[in-house]
Amino acid sequence: MDDFHNDDAVLLQNVEKVYATRSQAGLDGLVGGLVCLVVNTEPENFVGAVAELLRYTGFTLAEAFAAPGADTAVLSLPGSADILLTRRKGGDNPFLPYNAGAKVGDRLGTRLETFVYVCHDLERYVAIQTGRGVRFLTPDIVRAPGYDFIQTAPSAFTGNSIGFLQPRDRAAGYAPTEAMPLRLELVKPAAAHLTNIGRLDHVATRVRAKDRDPAILEFLALTNYHFEFAVYVESLNSITNVARLGAADYAQVFTSGISPFTTAESSGPTEMFIHNWGLRAHHMALETEDIDAVVEALRADGMRYISDLVGSREEGLKQVFTVMSPTTFLVTEYIKRFDGFDGFFTKSNVTRLTKATEKQ
Repeated sequence: MDDFHNDDAVLLQNVEKVYATRSQAGLDGLVGGLVCLVVNTEPENFVGAVAELLRYTGFTLAEAFAAPGADTAVLSLPGSADILLTRRKGGDNPFLPYNAGAKVGDRLGTRLETFVYVCHDLERYVAIQTGRGVRFLTPDIVRAPGYDFIQTAPSAFTGNSIGFLQPRDRAAGYAPTEAMPLRLELVKPAAAHLTNIGRLDHVATRVRAKDRDPAILEFLALTNYHFEFAVYVESLNSITNVARLGAADYAQVFTSGISPFTTAESSGPTEMFIHNWGLRAHHMALETEDIDAVVEALRADGMRYISDLVGSREEGLKQVFTVMSPTTFLVTEYIKRFDGFDGFFTKSNVTRLTKATEKQ
């Protein structure tokens, strides 16, 4: 493993093989875009996490309900995937093996757990993937008033689960059959700058260097996404990899080392993050208009940042990273792409933002 280095040549060959095998299996067109994220918190941080998202994003509280296994708050924004915040009430937690890290402490229940994508024929999808060896967390599809749902067992490469939801009655929301309404005494701040913070643009998950290719290939095999490109930052031992369904859709991002973790001094911030926090999503990015003014307004309201606002209109985009949320362990990225910029990222911005994560 000391000689291991990531290289795109083998990855790209295997990506083409995944496209071919998923097509041959009959999976093309079955999975669409992101429906929601599921983020679990410690029970005592649940209400605070909801309040934090109301305060620092454009999302509003659409519904909240209590079910036997967990309480859930649904935050929504037109044109965006939803964010579901949960707090478990006990029982097994299949994500625990992936949550430990040098800085996690006793907050082992905190993580972004599941990415849920729309599925157009869930019974067919499950039958095909079961035959291909995919393991799901439940033996059967879960039936709720508004949808049918199933999710994979957490990935050994990312620690995340991929969920698949087939809507039946959107008006019924996310509540399962046995759920009861949950009253949260929270009000979204009436702040004008929040209207400029928009949809979920991407989420970036940190994976180990040796798991970079398997994580991407596994994700492609489970969805209809395509691998787009990788940005190498050799000086920081880091690669940012982007998978997209379409140019205007939510993107799935994987960040890994070029070489595996060795020591804290030499491994770079990406591999060091995994050492400190375990396999997990690092940040969620939100489209932001008038980004300079929004960043300053959020700062005045108590938001702190680990990076400067990097980039420019001339470069095509601007981005900034906040400090990690104490309630979700997620960084928020505010991002603005200018004038139809379609490069998704620039290497200069990726380098500066990756460098800023040394502070974590």
